[in-house]
Amino acid sequence: ATGQRVLLLARSDTPVTAANAPGNLEPLAFILLDQKIRPDASDTLRYFDSQGVAVKVISGDNAAAVGAVTTQLGVDVGTPVDARTIPEASFAETINENAVFGRVTPDQKRAMVAALRGAGHTVAMTGDGVNDVLALKDADLGIGMGSGTSATRSVAKIVLLDDKFASLPHVVGEGRRVVGNIERVARLFLTKTVYSAVLAIAVLLFALPYPFVPIHVTITGWFTIGIPAFLLSLPPNNDAARPGFVQRVMRFGFPAGLIVGVATFITYVMLYDGAASSAYATQVSTATLLTMIIASSWVLVVVARPYVWWKILLILLPLVGYGVIFLWPLTQRVFMLDSSNSGAMALGTLVGAVGAALIEALWWFLGLRFGEPARLWQSAEQRAAQRTQAELRKKATAERRAGDGARVSVAAAVK
Repeated sequence: ATGQRVLLLARSDTPVTAANAPGNLEPLAFILLDQKIRPDASDTLRYFDSQGVAVKVISGDNAAAVGAVTTQLGVDVGTPVDARTIPEASFAETINENAVFGRVTPDQKRAMVAALRGAGHTVAMTGDGVNDVLALKDADLGIGMGSGTSATRSVAKIVLLDDKFASLPHVVGEGRRVVGNIERVARLFLTKTVYSAVLAIAVLLFALPYPFVPIHVTITGWFTIGIPAFLLSLPPNNDAARPGFVQRVMRFGFPAGLIVGVATFITYVMLYDGAASSAYATQVSTATLLTMIIASSWVLVVVARPYVWWKILLILLPLVGYGVIFLWPLTQRVFMLDSSNSGAMALGTLVGAVGAALIEALWWFLGLRFGEPARLWQSAEQRAAQRTQAELRKKATAERRAGDGARVSVAAAVK
């Protein structure tokens, strides 16, 4: 079967109003009607397949015809299933094991979504007709078409106004970017909050003056937290969203902040002399700030992974900025620093390096203990996924609205 509809054109001498109409028919021609496939559907389904998404096609049309159309899209359809023949006892098992279903009623579409969700899948459902409303409403993510019925659009959580399937990879990519990058930024800010609290509590307990003036905090706020956090929130992120967002942020942020805070306080305590001159106090503050910068900068080094070229620049440029601030006499005066005490600076560097090493060890430990991805560089698969998303976005922008395609519903079950 090719999925085409066949129309027989015939002629009869019997009037259509006659009692014995149509009478004897003389065949004249066969007319073959093709299902019009959306031009972006194939690339979109291929993208989701590469992302580990199981695609299931359900339609009210003949199962063989739906299977033929789906084959043209490059989907491994297996044997198309006529939904009317599915035994109720094995309904859920049949839905999970097969990919293409025909002659599906609205109630069966709803039951299919329930079966997939019952098997532990997260289900996204696309549809444009009234018969899709029940399934769209029950799916984790209902996706309607702009040209669909008002009932479909009202229950859908996302509506594709341009009817372009090529928009879906962009939707997924945007969601991953927001969730993934918020997690990166949250780790940075939680670390800063924790080490600031640790340092404040420590100086209170030991009855010591706070080691920094406000402008010192501005330095780390610029180059370690503020600017890097803003830039890390912008790029694409193709890591699939996973449960446990808060737990992952806390597992890293609390111990990393504790390491930075303790390392900073150790340097301060080792160098502090209450009877010393104001010049020496400035040198102590400078060395203590150096410890904080080295340790907290390594938090940025870890959070920015996996690396691409611009992330390397994001790490190196602040280091250049710190070098200018600490070594140039003009910036030393502006930021109230004094790096002339080589012994104090050496101690600050050493303690900061130890703190950085502990943060690196923490990152690897979390990767091994909790199975979190510990990748230094962006993988080829991630780069390929980004290219695919970019290509699909270009196609969606360049193409005009296509005509009405085959009305099928696609349910995607994510393992």
